[in-house]
Amino acid sequence: MAKMRTVDAIVAILEKEGATEAFGLPGAAINPLYSAMKAHGGIRHTLARHVEGASHMADGYSRAKAGNIGVCLGTSGPAGTDMITGLYAAQADSIPMLCFTGQAPVAKLHKEDFQAVDIESIAKPLTKMAMTILEPGQVPGAVQKAFQLMRTGRPGPVLLDLPFDVQMAQIEFDIDAYEPLAVQKPRATRRQAEKALDMLTAAQKPLIVAGGGIINADAAPQLVELAETLNVPVVPTLMGWGAIPDDHRLMAGMVGLQTSHKYGNATFLESDFVIGIGNRWANRHTGSVEKYTAGRTFVHVDIEPTQIGRVFSPDFGIVSDAGAFLEEILEVARERKAAGTLPDYSAWAAASQDKRGRMQRKTHFDNVPMKPFRVYEEMNKAFGPDTTYVTTIGLSQIAGAQMLHVFGARKWINAGQAGPLGWTGPAALGVVRGKPGETVVALSGDYDFQFMIEELAVGAQFQLPYIHVVVNNSYLGLIRQSQRGFEMDYHVSLAFENINSEGEGTAAGYGVDHVKVAEGLGCKAIRVEHPDDLGPAFEKARALMAEYKVPVVVEAILERVTNIAMGTELDNVVEFEDLAERHEDAPTAIVALLD
Repeated sequence: MAKMRTVDAIVAILEKEGATEAFGLPGAAINPLYSAMKAHGGIRHTLARHVEGASHMADGYSRAKAGNIGVCLGTSGPAGTDMITGLYAAQADSIPMLCFTGQAPVAKLHKEDFQAVDIESIAKPLTKMAMTILEPGQVPGAVQKAFQLMRTGRPGPVLLDLPFDVQMAQIEFDIDAYEPLAVQKPRATRRQAEKALDMLTAAQKPLIVAGGGIINADAAPQLVELAETLNVPVVPTLMGWGAIPDDHRLMAGMVGLQTSHKYGNATFLESDFVIGIGNRWANRHTGSVEKYTAGRTFVHVDIEPTQIGRVFSPDFGIVSDAGAFLEEILEVARERKAAGTLPDYSAWAAASQDKRGRMQRKTHFDNVPMKPFRVYEEMNKAFGPDTTYVTTIGLSQIAGAQMLHVFGARKWINAGQAGPLGWTGPAALGVVRGKPGETVVALSGDYDFQFMIEELAVGAQFQLPYIHVVVNNSYLGLIRQSQRGFEMDYHVSLAFENINSEGEGTAAGYGVDHVKVAEGLGCKAIRVEHPDDLGPAFEKARALMAEYKVPVVVEAILERVTNIAMGTELDNVVEFEDLAERHEDAPTAIVALLD
């Protein structure tokens, strides 16, 4: 066998496991691993400007394509603690991501050595495994186990902490004899699938709730086939959005308190049976459990056994990978369709589409400063079905989810549960790495954009082009709206007179000059103050992106205060604007408004 440093073994394993895309920052304690990557030459590395940014890039890369596992690297001490938010975002949304941190030598770990922090203990609650490797001989096995854990059951991140002397140690290792460990995923049985289908077909108005587990399982085609075989409407969760295209006749809209459609909530409240596949019953989707479950029978399918019953007890729970379950129930459904024993749900399916044609939010406003709804309308016009949207949290995300259209799996990439501000930009860079040549459009409010704004320079340096739409009201808009219940508007305004950006126009007094900052970081930027200029601005952004191969920021100056539809229960979502009354009020709606 060959004798080599442990770090050389790590890099060889990364290549064999197919994890060849890395994001990070070198430092003294992780330099041995970087030297191994340099010597090997097969790992592409993107240099971030902040380690948290690197972790979000790796996360975005993992989400971009089935089978991807992004790698994040950082030195000892603060680099590991900087990764914690990235680990949380990945763990919360079941995303595999492998993080390496450098560490002080083993003999120094108990001596409060420089940047020697117990990152294993800090990271354990937010990972599938966090381990400080104390023995060189454990390194290959630890990395092997990391890949198995990331892929087994509910996916998630792993952190491996590497003391400097462990990295430099020589071990015997033969990469040709290395084999990835077997991955275990639970599978539904025929009997379970039959029972689930029996319960569904006993209902008058059944619904399928499609969660992010379907995306993770790369099983969107099977979901669509099941819906079409049964002729049953589908409600995607925020993490499952795109599993069924928005223009499909069985897409019933999203349900929830914020990122939802009025017609989606209305259809759900009429249902009498719900089968959730690969979903968590997240609180922004359900509202109160009492309202959500009243009058309905539930089947819950999830890959993680302890997820069944976590939020409420279903009438029938099935522990299974979403793809494996869909394959099993599809076989049963095909047989019953061929035998002519499936109920006819065509009237129920048509009713859900009728609601789509009658319960639409207005998007066409000509106000100056602009209302955000018009921005999303123009985005729908400018960006086609091939577009991948990337976003995280805030009124921008909530309104975007209400107004934008998504036409395929992994075309809506969202840090759904954790929702860390600043995630959008670096995650978009990771998505560009994972989807080279495809159209990637990020969506941020001004506050999300200002978090980690320095990562724009990474896009310029490494020529990672995407369009970043910034809807700027110079406010912490979601927090301002939530403060209405406290009758206050306290420390949520970002506005000030910028002494370096004097001039007239609606952007005066909005504070940070995002155009100047973006240009200073090597990118292109366009400011739009009139709604009629949005279309030309998006067209120009595409041209600039193609010419310069850098991120292009399109900043839309909004009115300072806009309240976005949301509520505390599915039946009391407050609509702050009038609904569309004619087609011209919502010209980019998928289903034309019915008079």
